[in-house]
Amino acid sequence: MGPISFYKMTGSGNDFVIIDNRDGTIDVNRFRALIPRICRRGLSVGADGLILIENSTQGHFRWQFFNADGSEPEMCGNGGRCVARLAHLLGIAPAELTFETAVGILKARVNGPVVKLQLPTPSAIKLGLSLQISDQTFLMDSINTGVPHAVIRVDDLETVDVVGWGKEIRFHQSFQPAGTNVDFISVENGAINIRTYERGVEDETLACGTGAVAAALVGHLRGLVTSPTHVITRSGETLTIHHSGGNEIEEVYLEGKVTVVYEGQLWEEAIS
Repeated sequence: MGPISFYKMTGSGNDFVIIDNRDGTIDVNRFRALIPRICRRGLSVGADGLILIENSTQGHFRWQFFNADGSEPEMCGNGGRCVARLAHLLGIAPAELTFETAVGILKARVNGPVVKLQLPTPSAIKLGLSLQISDQTFLMDSINTGVPHAVIRVDDLETVDVVGWGKEIRFHQSFQPAGTNVDFISVENGAINIRTYERGVEDETLACGTGAVAAALVGHLRGLVTSPTHVITRSGETLTIHHSGGNEIEEVYLEGKVTVVYEGQLWEEAIS
């Protein structure tokens, strides 16, 4: 395999390797096994996920999204914002664009480095769950914002065992077989601070777009915040979540800055 051209992008610290595969050079079935190697930090490019841009008859392009472990979640908010901006920069799509995903055709608007991305209507909303984890009782809410999330309100985010508790909740029998992402949040002055354990990365990430949306929507349903909601990620950057409707939430959008970090070529020795 020769060198593969790619772009490295980040959305609020959630980082991705993006490859333009519209010519079909990459055989996805063979390439899938290499994704965990590419996403290794310190030994290869390193990323929370990898995205392939492909042709579509339904939108300006189609994406295939992979977590760092090679699994394929239905949606990724920050990845969607990154790929929308890159597609616009490469002339694949206009500033107002649509692209094909596993959850349907989504819309995005690119305004310089700021991208506003439509997310699917939330589903599977359950408020007031109680789970026993590590001899502790956790009260939480769950919601699917394209992928499943458990949202837990805490007093002090700095003392939360995000990885330890997050992993146990992620694999808890109540969320099987798919598992769940886990968001720990605190609310202050109408804004939400968040830390997320991401399924498929199996670690805390600096940001999670669908998690920010989950936190904002749960906060709305509990009367803690209003739209637009500012969600402060672990990286320190702020994401803005817009939605309409009361208890029946509609028209959900995730907005924030995305950055092109660099363009490069992936050599075979980096994935051996």
